[in-house]
Amino acid sequence: MTTLPPLRSLEAINGLVLPAPDEQAIAAARARQDSLTKPPGALGRLEDLAAFMAGWQGRDRPRINRAQALVFAGNHGVCAQGVNPFPQSVTAAMVANFQAGGAAINQLCRQAGADLRVVALDLERPTADFTTAPAMTEADCLDALHRGAAAVDAGADVLVLGEMGIGNSTVSAALAHALFGGAPGDWVGRGTGSDADGLALKARVVAQGVARHAGAPPLTLLAALGGREQAALCGAVLAARMARVPVILDGYICTAAVAALHAARPDALTHCLIGHASAEPGHARLCQALGKAPILSLGMALGEGTGAALALGILRAALACHDRMATFEEAGIAGG
Repeated sequence: MTTLPPLRSLEAINGLVLPAPDEQAIAAARARQDSLTKPPGALGRLEDLAAFMAGWQGRDRPRINRAQALVFAGNHGVCAQGVNPFPQSVTAAMVANFQAGGAAINQLCRQAGADLRVVALDLERPTADFTTAPAMTEADCLDALHRGAAAVDAGADVLVLGEMGIGNSTVSAALAHALFGGAPGDWVGRGTGSDADGLALKARVVAQGVARHAGAPPLTLLAALGGREQAALCGAVLAARMARVPVILDGYICTAAVAALHAARPDALTHCLIGHASAEPGHARLCQALGKAPILSLGMALGEGTGAALALGILRAALACHDRMATFEEAGIAGG
């Protein structure tokens, strides 16, 4: 059962009472780090990750017993503008590949110990072309958002998020441009293989769509420019927050999707980590706008949640060190 209450409007998100991290648990985790058999701060970001998890689990020695991975898939009307070299039928084909266990995300979830679920969102019914109309009505956007929320396992210790959707790199560029400004070309990348002409076309389409919906508030932009998988990602992030489940976002597409939540209320993504720095050029700019540093940088731009699943392995390693290392006292080492 979803932990997110039914929302009658997108603006109702602004009225949600979002849980905050447990500062006492964070302080206790920091104190434990300082007692372990290592120089203070020697494990760098791993120490920060352990403290982050402590804050959301409310205990100084957090654990990951259950990890859930969700991949949301949707199709986009803006593909009518020729922004992608592949047909939208590839989205359904990749969903079938996920379900058959043949994709990269299947292997990485298996390796990282995450239970994977794929949620296809009305693939036979693409959103509208955002250059001519809002991509979704508010009702459609809320429906996808609630479906994303309903997929979250409130008993999980961490949630890994990914996506699939032909055309969604253009959608992400449009959302990022509308929310954070700059030039359209700042946010556009090659996606699934656009050439130089394709990049120029994507930039023009992004500019056209953003101009059409200019001045709309952030959550209205989610409906105007986003897709069903973007709305579902926002719903999953909100449901996880209500259940105090930390989230690992994948790369550019996931980050751009939930950026609307950040723009509406800057506290909305406090429980979120960014798994990796995507090779999509707009992602670095977007991470900077959100004030978040990705955990990994491996030159990846696959999507599917692959970077987030890899980051789950780093998070598990951080907690293993935090929980299982000896303290100076336990090891009988003086001067710790």
